[in-house]
Amino acid sequence: MYAGVWLLLLAAGTLGVPEDEESRRIYLQFNPGSSSSAVNLLHTRAVGNGSTIHYVWSSIGAPAVLLIYTETEHSQLRLNWTKLLSPDPSGAIAIEPADSVLYSTALAFTRIFEYNDVNNTANFSGAAERYFYPSYDLSNFIWENANNTLNSSSLSFHLTGVNATDPTGSFRNGSISFKVTAYDRHGRDASSPRLLHTANCTKLEFQMSGVQPRGNRSRFALEMFTLEEKSGRKKKRSVRSIDDEYTPTIFEVIELVPDAPNASHAQGYFQWKSVAYGSQNGTRSDSLPCVVHGLQDMNRTLPARSIIQAFYGEQLGSRYNMVALNVSFGIADGDFYDKNKYLVWSALVGYGTPPRDSFSVLVICIMAVALGLPLVLLIMGTILVWYLKKTVFTNYQPIN
Repeated sequence: MYAGVWLLLLAAGTLGVPEDEESRRIYLQFNPGSSSSAVNLLHTRAVGNGSTIHYVWSSIGAPAVLLIYTETEHSQLRLNWTKLLSPDPSGAIAIEPADSVLYSTALAFTRIFEYNDVNNTANFSGAAERYFYPSYDLSNFIWENANNTLNSSSLSFHLTGVNATDPTGSFRNGSISFKVTAYDRHGRDASSPRLLHTANCTKLEFQMSGVQPRGNRSRFALEMFTLEEKSGRKKKRSVRSIDDEYTPTIFEVIELVPDAPNASHAQGYFQWKSVAYGSQNGTRSDSLPCVVHGLQDMNRTLPARSIIQAFYGEQLGSRYNMVALNVSFGIADGDFYDKNKYLVWSALVGYGTPPRDSFSVLVICIMAVALGLPLVLLIMGTILVWYLKKTVFTNYQPIN
C-alpha cells in the first residue's frame, strides 16, 4: 500500500511539468527605432533554446498582436515607420533574416458589442438586432502612452484607450485596456483564473473598467479576427477536466488552434478558461461564464486597419484563411455589468503545445489517502479474520 502511495506521490511530482519546459530571456521595446510617443507599438522578444518568439503588439488602428516564431536566437524586428503610418503600410513590419521565420499568426481585436439583455438570458447570438446599441469600433479609440506602463520587472505593459467619439459620455470615467504579461519560465498566475503558462506564451488581459453602460441590463461581447496560412485554418477545441482546484466550478478550457494535421512543426494557439470576472477580486461569486460564438470564415480583408496588414500585406483573403469570432460575457439570471461596472477576461497567446492543467500534489495526496486508507483497513481486516480462523479458543485443560 505504501509503495502505491509513493508511486502516486512520485507521479504528482511530475504532473503539471511540461516535457518541453524551458526558459527564455525576455526583451521589451517600445516603438523601436522611433522617438515618437504618439502611437503604441511594443515588441516582446522571447529568446532561448535556439529560437526566438516575436510578439508585436500595437494600437495603431485596431489593437492587434503578431506572433512570429524564428529558428534562430538572432532574428530581429525591422520597422519602416514612414510606411507603417501611411495609408498603405504593407511591408512596414518585417523579420530579418526572412528565411528564419518558421511560423506566424495574428489576432486583432476589432469591436465591442453592447446589447440590452431584456430577458436576462445572456443569449448574445440569439438577441434581436433591435436590442443592440451601436458597437464600439476599437480602431477609432484614443490610446494612452503605453511606455508609461512598461514594467521590466513584471514584464508587462498596458494598452489603455477611450472612445474618440463619445456622444453618450460612456467613457467619461472609464476605459478599456489590454494588459500584456510576458513569461520567462513555466508557472501559474497568482490572479484568477490562475492560468498555467510556459515561457512560450504571453498573457492578454482584456478589461473594461468604469465604462458607463447605455442601459441597466447591458451585457458585452468582444469581436476578434485571426488568420492562418492556406494550408491550415483555425478551429475551436474544448478541453475538459475533472479538477477545478485553481478555478472553482470551471472545468473547461477553450483553445483556438490551427487545423493543419500535416504540419511539420509546432504552431500557435490562443487559450483561455471559460470564465471572466465582474470585479477586481476575481472570486467565485464574481465569476461570469464566457461563450465563444463563431468561427465565421472571412474571404475578404479585415474590417479595420491594424499592424496585420503591415506584416502580411493587403491581399489577406487570397493567401490566408481568416476567421471571426465573438466572446460574450454573462450568465442567465445573473448580474449585469452595471452592478460593478467592471469586467476582466484573461487568455494566453503562444507557440507550441498549449499548457495542460493536471492534478496538483495536494490533490494527488488527498487521493492517495482516500484510496489507501480503505485498502489498509481491508488488508488488516482480512489478516484478523484469517488469524481468528486459525486460532482455537477453549477452556479445556489437557490431562497429563
